[in-house]
Amino acid sequence: MPRIISIYPEMAILPLFLFSLLFIQGCRGESENSSCSGCHDKIEQVSASHGGCVSCHGGNPGTKQMQESHKGIFGISDPEDIQRWEKGCAPCHRHQFERMKSNLMYSAAGIIRNTQLTWEGEDRHIYTTRGEAGFAPDGKPLSPLPVDSLDNISGELYRKFCSRCHIGGESTGVYSASHASGCAACHFPWNDEGTYLGDDKKLLGKAGHSASHRMAPLPGNNVCARCHSRSGRIAFSYQGLYDGNNSLVPTANGEPGPVMASGARNLVHITPDVHFSAGMECIDCHTSRDVMGDGYLYANMYLQNETACEDCHGGPATPPKYREISRENDDALRESKNYPSPVISGMRMILTSKGRAYSNVFYQNGKIWVQSKRTGRMHQSRVITGTPEHTVAGHKRLECFSCHSRAVPQCYGCHTTYDKRETGYDFIKKEETPGAFSETEDYRTPYPFPLALDQRGRISPVTPGCQTFVTVIEPDGSRSRTEQVAKFRGKRQLRFAPFYSHNTGRRAIGCSECHANPFFLGFGQHMIEGNNIRGTLLCERSDDKPLDGFMTMQNGRTTPFSAITRENSRPLDNREIRRVMAVNLCLPCHSRADDPIYRKGIDFRAIDNPLHRRLLYGR
Repeated sequence: MPRIISIYPEMAILPLFLFSLLFIQGCRGESENSSCSGCHDKIEQVSASHGGCVSCHGGNPGTKQMQESHKGIFGISDPEDIQRWEKGCAPCHRHQFERMKSNLMYSAAGIIRNTQLTWEGEDRHIYTTRGEAGFAPDGKPLSPLPVDSLDNISGELYRKFCSRCHIGGESTGVYSASHASGCAACHFPWNDEGTYLGDDKKLLGKAGHSASHRMAPLPGNNVCARCHSRSGRIAFSYQGLYDGNNSLVPTANGEPGPVMASGARNLVHITPDVHFSAGMECIDCHTSRDVMGDGYLYANMYLQNETACEDCHGGPATPPKYREISRENDDALRESKNYPSPVISGMRMILTSKGRAYSNVFYQNGKIWVQSKRTGRMHQSRVITGTPEHTVAGHKRLECFSCHSRAVPQCYGCHTTYDKRETGYDFIKKEETPGAFSETEDYRTPYPFPLALDQRGRISPVTPGCQTFVTVIEPDGSRSRTEQVAKFRGKRQLRFAPFYSHNTGRRAIGCSECHANPFFLGFGQHMIEGNNIRGTLLCERSDDKPLDGFMTMQNGRTTPFSAITRENSRPLDNREIRRVMAVNLCLPCHSRADDPIYRKGIDFRAIDNPLHRRLLYGR
């Protein structure tokens, strides 16, 4: 920083004094002599740098009349109005605000696009929650349309279902899933009942407020779980919870699960993720750019996400990468200021898959360390580069979680009815409009799970995404659609989507699981009859195709009948499947990953040599 020089010696300390005064009074130097403290004298201070009420909330502090003093409060009539955050948060946090406006939890561009592909078989335009302009990752300007102009059933589904969770909207009255909108959704956590439980008697017990007025600079798992407990249910899987078939998994004495969740769902305990067991929270792996975005409008979450297993653990041939902190304005320094052990210059910070520095993962004395951002606990990350089990020939395309996932929630057969004779609340338009949704499901399972190629060309777990059968009832009671499957890539077909369930185990699943169980290759529950594999959980809309798979085999040849969504994704082809299954011939004798035959491509002709003929056939 430049040195401050004054011709008056006593003036040299003035800038430091003014800075201290601003810090004490809040980031805008606001005076506390207002009528706010007359009614809310016991309310918790947000933080040391947030001292005033009006700078964040607006209002009229010059009167003691409640109605008059509340005039001009940002967003009091509409807590979801983006101007509430632009006026209250953005003046001091413009960088974060602009990122939040474009991130997928607010824009919902990905979920709207994928819903259109599932329900309509097309994605005509880019739609976002409110249609704010932004920039594509290549820097080109984008002008998306607001989702309230999407005049089809997928637009209705988003506005009446999905938008209740996404941070552009406030959610109230939903046990364990209510939350604020915008910045407050993460930084002012709500309790399960969505009521204020602090020291302010004026607000005590009132619904629609955070549990405390204190800000949470670093959100805990409970914040993430309020939304990420539906659809993929990754918040449940991470903590070792499972909501089973139709939410009522039989346990001891036939009773439902012991843990209650939103939607009157009952959860049972399964083995939690290894990172959760070690005490790590969601934000310990996910960067602020994963959560808040980096300023660009992405079409899917996998494009916005920058965290990969290889970042901390390395790949089969490449160890983790790092760079040394050398600039005083480095993002890692700024983001770590609230950590128990902030980053300092000279530290070697591990890089994300996008080449940016983590703010809590570093290289020191030949080891990789992960600091838990809220507790400061240090976790050593094992580097797997070069280990025999990770250098098996033919495994180069495997995602880490293909082998290390222990549970992948799969919901088969989602039967959704859209009844235009009834009305449903539109959370974007803020009104009841014609059309209400209801849904049932057929079957749910966490294991085993199918594998296919994902958008990166890697072999990944996939889950139904979404396997929707649509019925539309018109106002006169007639049905314009009955259990219809939408077109995808030119034909009517169900869809599976690449998916990481966040239920990782230290030990990988057994080799024979993938190489000997056709379920992992997309055949679902099945019977093997010679060179044929026949599905047994048949789809009610097609009596020769299983609901829980996407492949059939006739006379040794495989045929896919469902699609794998996301760009460049697909099922394994006939050649790949035959090679996978052929390895099962070797596994009874060659069961160790460090066996020399797995250091290079397997020579299947070796089974005909004298040694193997003697072992297999006794001659």
